[in-house]
Amino acid sequence: MMKSNVAEILKSGTVLQEIALKGWVRTFRSNRFIALNDGSTINNIQCVIDFENTSEETLKRITTGAAISIKGTLAESQGKGQSVEIQVSEIEILGDSNADEYPIQPKKHSFEFLRENAHLRVRTNTFSAVMRVRSKLSFAVHKYFQDNGFNYVNTPIVTGTDAEGAGEMFRVTSFEDNKAPVTEDGEIDYSKDFFGKETSLTVSGQLEAETYAMALGKVYTFGPTFRAENSNTTRHLAEFWMIEPEVAFMDLDGNMDLSEDFIKSVLNYVLEHCKDDLAFLDQRLAQEEKSKPQAERSDMNLIDKLKFVVDNNFKRVSYTEAFDILRNSKPNKKKKFQFPINEWGVDLQSEHERYLVEKHFKCPVILFDYPANIKAFYMRLNDDGKTVRAMDVLFPGIGEMVGGAQREERYDVLVEKMKAMNIDEKELWWYLDLRKFGTAVHSGFGLGFERLVQFTTGMGNIRDVIPFPRTPQNAEF
Repeated sequence: MMKSNVAEILKSGTVLQEIALKGWVRTFRSNRFIALNDGSTINNIQCVIDFENTSEETLKRITTGAAISIKGTLAESQGKGQSVEIQVSEIEILGDSNADEYPIQPKKHSFEFLRENAHLRVRTNTFSAVMRVRSKLSFAVHKYFQDNGFNYVNTPIVTGTDAEGAGEMFRVTSFEDNKAPVTEDGEIDYSKDFFGKETSLTVSGQLEAETYAMALGKVYTFGPTFRAENSNTTRHLAEFWMIEPEVAFMDLDGNMDLSEDFIKSVLNYVLEHCKDDLAFLDQRLAQEEKSKPQAERSDMNLIDKLKFVVDNNFKRVSYTEAFDILRNSKPNKKKKFQFPINEWGVDLQSEHERYLVEKHFKCPVILFDYPANIKAFYMRLNDDGKTVRAMDVLFPGIGEMVGGAQREERYDVLVEKMKAMNIDEKELWWYLDLRKFGTAVHSGFGLGFERLVQFTTGMGNIRDVIPFPRTPQNAEF
C-alpha cells in the first residue's frame, strides 16, 4: 500500500491506487465527508467514509482538529470542488480533539485571537501558507549564497559590542536579582560577571562577519537578532532574523548588484515553488483590500507586487537626487506628506520611499550616497566629506527592504568617525585590526528576514510571519 502525503496525492491524481494517509480533520459533514489536511499543502483532500459500516463511537470522535489515520482507494470525485477523493476502507482515531474546547473552529478568526493561540494558529489556511512560504524563502536564501560561493558563518548571539550604536539591547548577565556587585562609584561591576564584561544579545552579526569576509572572501550570516525597542507597531519585533552577506574586494556598485540579484533569485524561487500558497494569500489580500477605503487600496495584488520586483530593473538614485524629487513633488508642495521634505540631510520615511517606488519611478529603487550624519560609523566616507557609501533598497508597499554599505576600510578615517560618534576604540580593537592587517575595499548589506516574508506573503503585521512573536510585554509560548 502506498504511503504518501496530500500534496503528492493531489499532484499525481492517479485513481484506483491504494492510499495510507494521516492528518488532521478540518471539517466533517453529513457523517460522511472528511476534509483532511496534513500540512504538506494548503489544499485538503476529501475522504469519504461508509457511515453505515462505521461505529457510532468512531463517528463521534471525528471532530475538527482530531488526528486520524485512514486507508482507502483514490477515486474520481463525485462532488464539486475536487477532482479526486479517497474512498475510505479503514479509519483510526489517533488523537481526539474536544469539539467544545478546540479554539480553531472552521470559521473566520481575528489575527489578534490567533496570536493568542499561536501554538495552534498554523492549523489555519492563512498561517500554514505563510509558514510554508517562510520555509521555502529560508531555503532559497541558503541556496542562493551556497550556489554563489559564499561561506555560511555563525556569528555570536551574545556580544560585548553594539554594532548599530543604538543602545537598545537586551543585557545578558548571570548576576542574581538585586545582588550584583558594584564598584566604588556605585556602578555594576561587570568584571565579576560570567563573561567578565557587560554583554548583550546581538542586534547584528555584521561586524563579526566582516572579519570572516577578510579571510574567506564571501560570507553570509542568517540568524536571530534582538532589539529592546519598546515599540508596539506592525513593523517591529524584539526577536527577528537577519540575513547579512559581506564580501571582500567589492565596492558599492557590486553591493547593489548583489542585493538586486539576491532578492530576485529568492522571490523567483517562491513564485515557482509556492504557487498554491501564494494564490491563496493573493486571494486573501484581495479580500482584505476590499474592506479598505478606496484611497488606501493598493494598485497591485500580491503576485503582481512580487513580479514587479522580479521583472523590473532596480533604479539607482543618489540621496541628493531623490531629495530634490521629493522636495519638488506634488505631495510635498501640497503638504500631503506626514513628514515634509525641506532641508537636505533629513532621514527619509516610508511614505517618501514608497512615493519614489510606486509613483515616480514605478520600479524598485536603490538609493545611495546618504548623508553621513544619519548613517552608521562603519560606512565609507565619500570624498565630499558629507555623504557615505550607503545604500537602501526600496520596495512597493513597504519602503526600505535592504540596508547596506561599502565599509570604511581606512584605519585613520574610521578612528576619526568613531571618535566623532563617541564609540570606544578599546571595545572594537579587533574591528580596527582589520584596517591594520591587509585592509581592502569590502561591502555588505542586511535584510530583515521577517520583513521579506511579510512582503512575500502580503501579511499586514510582522507578528504574523514568525512562529512565536516576541514583542513588548509578550513572551508567551
